[in-house]
Amino acid sequence: MLKGKTVVLGVTGSIAAYKIANLARMLKKQHADVQILMTENATNFINPITFESLTGNKCLIDTFDRNFQYSVEHVALAKRADVVMIAPASANVIGKIACGIADDMLTTTVMACPCTKIISPAMNHNMLHNPIVQDNIRKLESYGYVIVPPDTGMLANGDMGDGRMPEEKVLFEYILREIACEKDLKGKKVLVTAGATREAIDPVRFITNHSSGKMGFAMAKAAMLRGAEVTLVSAHADAEAPMFVKKVDVVSAEDMFNAVTAVSAEQDIIIKAAAVSDYTPVTVADSKIKKSDDDMKIELKRTKDILKFLGESKRDGQFICGFSMETDNVIENSRAKLTKKNCDMICANSIRTAGAGFGTDTNIITIITKESECELELMSKESAAHVILDEIKNRI
Repeated sequence: MLKGKTVVLGVTGSIAAYKIANLARMLKKQHADVQILMTENATNFINPITFESLTGNKCLIDTFDRNFQYSVEHVALAKRADVVMIAPASANVIGKIACGIADDMLTTTVMACPCTKIISPAMNHNMLHNPIVQDNIRKLESYGYVIVPPDTGMLANGDMGDGRMPEEKVLFEYILREIACEKDLKGKKVLVTAGATREAIDPVRFITNHSSGKMGFAMAKAAMLRGAEVTLVSAHADAEAPMFVKKVDVVSAEDMFNAVTAVSAEQDIIIKAAAVSDYTPVTVADSKIKKSDDDMKIELKRTKDILKFLGESKRDGQFICGFSMETDNVIENSRAKLTKKNCDMICANSIRTAGAGFGTDTNIITIITKESECELELMSKESAAHVILDEIKNRI
C-alpha cells in the first residue's frame, strides 16, 4: 500500500519512544521507505540500532555527521519525504518548531520539508495544559501541521490524565490517510451504510442477520483514504469502524432509514452496504385469553425500503450504489433490483460462493450497471472497495 512512499519519523525524548519501533515495523510491512530522525535526548530512551535494524536505514541524529550518502542530508531527505510524523513530540521540540528554531537534525529537516507534518504530543498532563505549550500547538495548527490528540490514561509518573501518546495503530492510520491513496474523491460527500439492523421482539430478543459490517466499513475507509468526506451510518457490526469518518450508530431499520434520509440529499455518492432486516416484529396479544408471554403472537411488518427511497428521491448528479446478496439467480435478481430501485450500480454476490459470504475478509463481487457486468476475482474486501470506487469515479 505504501510502496514508493518515504515516511520520515521524528523521535524525541519521551518514554513513549519505544512505541515507534513497532510503528516503523508496521510501515515497513506496507513497503514504505522509513527514515528515522532522533534527538539526542531520544537516544536515552531507545537505541538507534533498534530503528536501523527495523528500517534498514541509518538513524540520523547529528546534523554534522559526515557518514551519509547525500551532500546535504537534511535537505535531501526533506525533498524525498511524502509525510513527516514527530512522535512522541516533546514540549521542547514542539516549542522549537513553533518558533522556527532549527538547531538539530530533526528540527532542521522538519523545517525544510514541504510535505504534510504530523505532530503527536506526549508529555505529563500538566505540561500539556501549560498555556505556553497550548499556544505552540495552536500555532503549529495554524501553519497547517496535523495534531494527533493525546490519549487519556495512566502517565509515566503514575498520574492519570491526558498526555499519553496514542497507540501505534492510531499513528499508522494518520499516515495512511495522508499518503496511502491519490485524493481523487476530494470534495465529494459519500454516505455509506453498514452492518446488520436489529428488530426487537421484546426487551431481550430480536431479529437480525449475519452481516459483519466488514464490506461497508471497507467502503467507508477506502472513500476516506481517497479524500472524500464520509458519513458512515452503522448498525451492529463485528468489525472495527474506520477512523476519520463521521459515524452515526443505529439499531433498527427504522433508525437507519431516518439517519439516511436526514443527510441523503446533500451526498454526492451513496453506497448502501448494510444488511437491513426486511421485516420488523409486531407483538399481538390474544384478547380472549390471559396476556402472558406464552399467549403473545408475533406478526411481521415490512420495514421501509431504504434503497428504493434513495432511488426515487435521487437528485441530478447523485450516484447510488446498492449491494445485493443472493442465494440463486444472482445476476438476474440483482439486475432487476438495479432497475426497480433506480440505482446506478449494484454490487452482487452469492452467499453460496466460498469466500464471499457473511463475516469473511474476502469477497467475490459482480459489478452491475445498466450497460455492463464485471465479475471481480476473489480479493480482500479492502481491495474490492477500491475497485468499486474506481468504477463509480469513472461514471460521475
